[in-house]
Amino acid sequence: MTISTRGAAKAPAVLVLEDGRTFRGRAYGAVGETFGEAVFSTGMTGYQETLTDPSYHRQVVVMTAPHVGNTGVNDEDPESKQIWVAGYVVRDPARVPSNWRSQRSLDEELERQGIVGISGVDTRALTRHLRERGAMRVGIFSGPALSGGPAAGPADEATLLARVQESPEMVGADLSAEVATKEAYVVPAIGTKKFTVAAIDLGIKGMTPHRMAERGIEVHVLPATATLEEVYAVEPDGVFFSNGPGDPATADHPVSVMQGVLERHTPLFGICFGNQILGRALGFGTYKLKYGHRGINQPVQDRTTGKVEVTAHNHGFAVDAPLDKVSDTEFGRAEVSHVCLNDQVVEGLQLLDRPAFSVQYHPEAAAGPHDAAYLFDRFVSLMEGQRA
Repeated sequence: MTISTRGAAKAPAVLVLEDGRTFRGRAYGAVGETFGEAVFSTGMTGYQETLTDPSYHRQVVVMTAPHVGNTGVNDEDPESKQIWVAGYVVRDPARVPSNWRSQRSLDEELERQGIVGISGVDTRALTRHLRERGAMRVGIFSGPALSGGPAAGPADEATLLARVQESPEMVGADLSAEVATKEAYVVPAIGTKKFTVAAIDLGIKGMTPHRMAERGIEVHVLPATATLEEVYAVEPDGVFFSNGPGDPATADHPVSVMQGVLERHTPLFGICFGNQILGRALGFGTYKLKYGHRGINQPVQDRTTGKVEVTAHNHGFAVDAPLDKVSDTEFGRAEVSHVCLNDQVVEGLQLLDRPAFSVQYHPEAAAGPHDAAYLFDRFVSLMEGQRA
């Protein structure tokens, strides 16, 4: 059998961090240049779901697992219609995929969608650097982008560094409308329809409305720009605010819409970016984490039950709410319902006087784990209680 050397035969590439640290390797995926925020993901599997998660828009993802691409790529597992990461960094890419569901290699898919990556990088050293210094801007350069142009000589690192430092930062970035649907669409309930939910798409993953549909919910997915009137035009039993990219401090419109939902006492559920929006709607601040939580192995405690869950995360911002007391807000009493056991970051909020709650992580959890799937049942219970 012939083993493909596609990745090994690619052009030299260099990764340049905004603090001047550089890593050299070989092009992986498309050849060219890309810029974004360097972040690392600790998941050992599920790379296809990571790549197609809209929350990774404008981020260059470093995989801490050393071997990536082993199961190839298929057309069933993507969470959206395209790859959203700005760039991809791996240590040892698979030379040939080995899985009965695989339809093409990861390298081929990255190249097909124009995603610039780099392989052969010491991702352990790079991850340690990001843990110590924090997530930061980065550029990946290969081919003509590395040489300074077809007729030019090699570009010096100072020139590449200057270009990285000129690229936009994640703080202050308003990105949800860039990844959200432009037109409303409906995901029908599976089996008997029990409820209607209006879902605000801020970067929603495909598995999220599917998890609700499994519970008899007809989901009307609305653009990030949807107004309160458009939300209630679908006559929802509940309203959902999705995950998404960017700085929650810029999300004034979704915050305003959520406050309108809270005023009407409609059952409300938010995840990830939706959790940060609930925090802002209640009057709490948000802040940027040093390097964030990304992966499918993060321990979170549900403080309402004491249960510890292994959960899927992708967030670089968090809600600044007190862990040790119930807070009085415009919409009644609120408390922190979930907390990360690694660093005590707020991972969930709930109102005690209105039917509303949120979590910072991903209960739909494609490609797993499924410890937090009960949160969709909790949302159903809120709608049942409101209907009763």
